[in-house]
Amino acid sequence: MKYLLLVIGLAGLGRLHAQNPASNDSIINLKHVLVTPKQQSPERMPEVKNNILFSGKKNEVIKLENINGNFATNNAREIFSRIPGVTVWENEGSGIQVNVSVRGLSPNRSWEFNTRQNGYDISSDVFGYPEAYYNPPMEAVESIQMVRGGASLQFGPQFGGMLNYILKRENNKKFSFETQNTVGSYDLLSSYNAVGGTYKNWSYYVYNDVRSGNGWRKNNRYNVRNTHAFVAYRFTEKTKLSAEYTNMDYKMQQPGGLTDAQFDDDPRQSFRERNWFGTPWNVFALQLDTQINDRLSLNTKFFGLVSERNSVGFIGAANTLDAINPETNSYANRRVDRDSYQNFGLETRSIYKFNLGRIKNNLAFGIRVYQAKTKRQQEGKGSTGTDFDLNIEGEFARDLNFTTKNLAFFAENQFKLTEQFSVTPGLRYENIQSEGSGQFGVNAGNAIMLDETSLKRSKPLFGLGLEYKLRTTNFYANISQAYRPVLFSDLTPPTINDVIDPDLKDADGFNADLGYRGTYKNILNFDFGLFYLQYNNKIGLMRLFNNDPTTGTYLYRTNLGETIHKGIESFVNVNITELFGVKNAFGNVDAFASMSFIDARYTDFKTYTIPNSTSNIIPEGNLSGNRVENAPRYIHSFGLSWSTTQFSTTLQYRMSGEIFTDANNTMKPSANGTTGLLDGYQLLDLSAEYKFLDSYNIKAGINNLTNEAYATRRSGGYPGPGILPGDARTFYISLGMKL
Repeated sequence: MKYLLLVIGLAGLGRLHAQNPASNDSIINLKHVLVTPKQQSPERMPEVKNNILFSGKKNEVIKLENINGNFATNNAREIFSRIPGVTVWENEGSGIQVNVSVRGLSPNRSWEFNTRQNGYDISSDVFGYPEAYYNPPMEAVESIQMVRGGASLQFGPQFGGMLNYILKRENNKKFSFETQNTVGSYDLLSSYNAVGGTYKNWSYYVYNDVRSGNGWRKNNRYNVRNTHAFVAYRFTEKTKLSAEYTNMDYKMQQPGGLTDAQFDDDPRQSFRERNWFGTPWNVFALQLDTQINDRLSLNTKFFGLVSERNSVGFIGAANTLDAINPETNSYANRRVDRDSYQNFGLETRSIYKFNLGRIKNNLAFGIRVYQAKTKRQQEGKGSTGTDFDLNIEGEFARDLNFTTKNLAFFAENQFKLTEQFSVTPGLRYENIQSEGSGQFGVNAGNAIMLDETSLKRSKPLFGLGLEYKLRTTNFYANISQAYRPVLFSDLTPPTINDVIDPDLKDADGFNADLGYRGTYKNILNFDFGLFYLQYNNKIGLMRLFNNDPTTGTYLYRTNLGETIHKGIESFVNVNITELFGVKNAFGNVDAFASMSFIDARYTDFKTYTIPNSTSNIIPEGNLSGNRVENAPRYIHSFGLSWSTTQFSTTLQYRMSGEIFTDANNTMKPSANGTTGLLDGYQLLDLSAEYKFLDSYNIKAGINNLTNEAYATRRSGGYPGPGILPGDARTFYISLGMKL
């Protein structure tokens, strides 16, 4: 009812705008406002912006006001469609979590990216547990910046690069109000409301976003709220201090996975009604921007995160029923897992401009100090009920504490040898300390303690970027080292009898790019590139005998091998009306193609299997030549857009290739649905927007227009073992206003 009242209220405001206050029968002329047709993204970052060097790096900027899509549910395949090579996992249609990756890396909660909001970290622990359980609502986002592997020196060593959500701000009015209210299939209700403005030296922006729905699948209810507050004070034209705080809370029912037979029978069905998930999330930041002189500028961020990850449910395999026991007349006890995170960091970035003879230089440098603490409590004996109940009987079987400490500094220098050609070498030095302690499990009523683990390492990283400009186009090349620190899960044995290699090494490697990009008049926007990614020291499990082979084997977690990811990433957007000179008659008609071809394979990864009971030899194999799991051979998005000063619409076609879901490249699906080849898919999305009366808009769309049955992933655990189907056809319509 509250959403209906909002829509009615907006309609009433529209009538007031169109009426003369002195007479209800009078008609007044509205002011003419020039609204330009949408310009198709992506754009690219300039050589230097916000104390960051982008020269020679593959990067894209998506301005959300320039694209159509279902922002109410954060539809990632529409939002990222113009960035080539982005893999999207779709667990369910709420949009609470965005799961994306590039170049055949795992999309799991975007954990191969250094994920940021307004330039500061928002993931659980950048080095120990880099999963992004939080992302801002897209209706609050102004733009999305993505920098591929070349981001590793300035932002951190992740193989995927940097993903940064830039939130909206209001800088031109003393007071502004924005609202966007959406209804859609399966009881979707969404309301985004924001106020902002600038008064003298002060500026502010506050939004609240609420969303709820029952989901396309059964047992998929959700409620989510995002609240954000920003305030800034400008001391002078060159110095500004800002503070911001974000709070998110949600409760989501997880329908669980399916076996292949269940998926083929009805992908909408669910056999889990007692599985719930929630992550209260708090992020804050203080930022100081100052121009010290004409040559030197400084940005300093102090940021923190105090958050939780909570789940309760029955996590048995998809072919195991969660049924009432007739002897007890109740369900089995559910499992409760809880994490809490407390992270704090300080990061500085500076640009110093200077000349060496006739050579202009831009030196980017900075330092980062970071500490993250995680308390992990798992395998709690939960209730036999069906609601979101985190209470347990007794104590958690697993109660661990992890700490990460990080000190890093970086420097990259752009040598502009000519106005056209620049060379940018750089380095980053990382010092990381990871510690783990606590109770690992319980065996026969006795607590099993985890051996206190401490990994200390220092890691230098090097990189080199090249860029050559040709008017509105440029050639670019980059090679940068990257690495992935040992995660908390790597420090924890799978069972109480297994062992962690005390000399476990971080995964390392590099990203390389070579491409040509730019624009031609208002007709063409393009980026054609090649990439090569090497991922060394991937961590896996080795089976070994005990000292006495007759007593059996154990699993040993250690570094086992490497993968190579290589391919093509290309984007082209053609403004057809500009090309044929008929823009004034038809508005803008744009056609785009975002294409990527990915060859991601293991080149060396040892495997060890369970030996024959009569043998003292453990068979050894190698996955060399196998395709990397969850890496499709191709990801293509094609779109056609038409826009005038008031109306815009986009029809998008996305196709993604088949994937193996395990490193063994298992073809035949397992009985429980957790392994096996997963078919590719082709989807159509249609979205549109109409602007009227200067300040109002109507948005509408249909996702999965042809009602295809598809899945983007299989899961071995949360959010439920088995196939996780994507949503079938869904509709939405939205009414908005900005004053």
